[in-house]
This record gives sequence, structure tokens and C-alpha cells, in this order.
Amino acid sequence: MTAVVPPDPIPGARLLFSLDPAVSHLNHGSFGAVPIGVQRVQQRLRDEMEANPLRFLSQGLTERVAHARRHLATFLGADPDGTALVGNTTTGVAVVLASLGLRPGDEVVSTDHGYGAVAMSIARQCRRTGADSRVLPVPLAATDTEVVETVRAGLRPGRTRLLVVDHLTSATARLFPVAAIVEAAHRQGVPVLVDGAHVPGMLPVAVADVGADFWVGNLHKWGYAPRGTAVLVVAERWRERIEPLVVSWEQESGFPARVEWQATLDYTPWLAAPAGLFTLRSLGVDRVRAHNAALAAYGQRVVGEALGVPPTALPDHRGPAVAMRVVPLPTGVAGTFDAARALRLRIAERLATEVAVTAWNGRGWLRLCGQVYNHAEEYQRLAVSLPALLDQR
Repeated sequence: MTAVVPPDPIPGARLLFSLDPAVSHLNHGSFGAVPIGVQRVQQRLRDEMEANPLRFLSQGLTERVAHARRHLATFLGADPDGTALVGNTTTGVAVVLASLGLRPGDEVVSTDHGYGAVAMSIARQCRRTGADSRVLPVPLAATDTEVVETVRAGLRPGRTRLLVVDHLTSATARLFPVAAIVEAAHRQGVPVLVDGAHVPGMLPVAVADVGADFWVGNLHKWGYAPRGTAVLVVAERWRERIEPLVVSWEQESGFPARVEWQATLDYTPWLAAPAGLFTLRSLGVDRVRAHNAALAAYGQRVVGEALGVPPTALPDHRGPAVAMRVVPLPTGVAGTFDAARALRLRIAERLATEVAVTAWNGRGWLRLCGQVYNHAEEYQRLAVSLPALLDQR
């Protein structure tokens, strides 16, 4: 059995964040954590806006947003002209779904690893248009080849108007072979939307090389940007068809400005987002990725052992830089959405530890993240305390 050793801490990294030191924050993947320096950049922008709102919002703002967009798109290996800033990944998905012109007889296909809010967005748009939603089950232990074949076999050319697939899944922390999936779907004439919510900052990516028709991802998780910062990347042939959810004054400017401009929206998260990437680069992008992935793997192993899960039964996430790991909970624990939420709140209240608990395919899963502000001792404390808490149910 191969021992999993925690990485050496990155000196000073914990001091970059204003997180409550009395709490173990092991769930960076849900809402991220904004470094203090980035908070200050955003506050200066807010101060500028409040000093003269009319000037801030009407003189040069679109150019400033475009500059931030170019910076973020370049980091992600995406075409800046085909990239729009949006509030979050779910918003980007909703924009795409609303722009497709779905009709009765059409279908949107996704997998059972999809994010809950995205699944609800698909269901709502299908109800509105008379289209159908179909979910493909993909076993967690499936190989990359099996994943691609499962998805390929589930498409129906001529009827499947969109395939929605995760780059890195939220519920199961599984890295999908998205480039191969896109290639297989395109051979059947099916466009693809890739949900890359957790990718920016965590994983090395060149969005253009993925080849998806649409790719969405959050910068406010692993990219250290203020919350409310995400990108929607659209292939050139689709850009003129993309419509915002709300029409505003940049409507005639085309994509991406027509999607970005929402009048009195707070644009300071987008303008401050490059400071998040500056923080990441200052720490060392590769160094942070290696640290976070190793720490998540360590946490998965020690918590899994405490719950009696053999290392061979811990899911393989198929990516050396994946900084989220899941541990299966005992049978009957947190098998529903409500039960998972209740358990997460109990862990937060009684163990002073923030984790994610998900219910996937009728089973509860504990999701742990690794971030530069975490230390091995936090996972060790959780491993000691969690079994007794679960026994109290």
C-alpha cells in the first residue's frame, strides 16, 4: 500500500486570507476564499464607484471590463473575443440554453454527475420550449474510454441539440476527458457545453484546445477572484446567436458586450479578478496546484481510513492536479439532498469544520478540498472526530 504524505505548507500562505482561524475550512470548492489583497483591490474600486457613480459607470467602464476579460481569457487559453464575463457558471449555462432556440422534439443530454442547479436550468428551459431532457448514467469507476463511449452511445443525431458535460464534476470530483467527449459528439453533429466551474486556477487548461462550442468556468473558486466572476467562452460560429438574459444598452454591440453589460451591476469583482491571478502567480501556479492536490489526497486517505474505507475503495479522480476528493459515507448516511445538507451543518456546528456533503445516486459522499491555507492537522482532527459524530445519528 502506497503511503500518502501531506505536502509541506507554503510559508505565509495562510496569512493571505481573512478566514476565521477557529474553523477548519476544507470546502474551498463551494464558494472559494478571496485573498486579503484582492479584497482591498475590490474595495478601492468600490470606493471609486461611490465617489462618483455616474463617472464610474458611464465613462470607460466597458473598456476596463474588456481589459479584465482579456487578462482572464488569456490565462485560460481562450479567445478574448469569444469570452464574456458573467456572474457564475450557472448564469453562463442559462444564457446558452436560452439562446439555442429549443423546440418540441429537441433534447438536451447531460450526465448524472451534473451540478444540481445546472440540471434544474436544463429542466426549466425544456419545460418552456417543449424540448426533452435526458440524463446519461456514468459509473464513478468508469475509465475515460468508457465515459466517452457511454456519452457517444447516448447521443441521437438530429434530435440531441446540446450535450452538457462537466470538466470536473462537483458532486463526485471526477475529471472527465472533455476533449475526447467533444470530439466524439462533434462527429455526430452534436454541440457541446462544458461546465468547467472548478477548473480556472485549479487545473491547467487551454479552453481553445478543448474544442467545445460553449465552455463556462468560475474564477471565484480556485482563481482567487471576488465572488461573482465567471467566464462564458463561445465558439465563433455561435457568437451572433448568444443573447443575454436581460437586454441592456450594449445589445447592439454584439457578443460579448451584450452579455456583460447589465447597467447597475456591480462590476468590481470582474475588475479586481486579475489581482486574484496575480496572487496565484506570486505563490507559483504549479506549486499551488501540486500542494493542493497532494493535500486533498492526504485528507481523503486519512478520513477514509477513519471511516473504514479501504484505500482501494476511494474514488480515483484521474487527474494529478485535482484538489477535490470524495469519501463514501456509511450506507444510509446522507443519501438524500436534505440529509446531506443536515449532516454538513452538524459537522460545521459540532466539529467547527466546513466540508461539502453530497448525495449522489442514493449514497452520501464527503467532499474535501485542499487549499494553501489548509494544513494536514485539520484533516487529522476531522478523521478523529467524524466517526463518533456519525455514530450519534
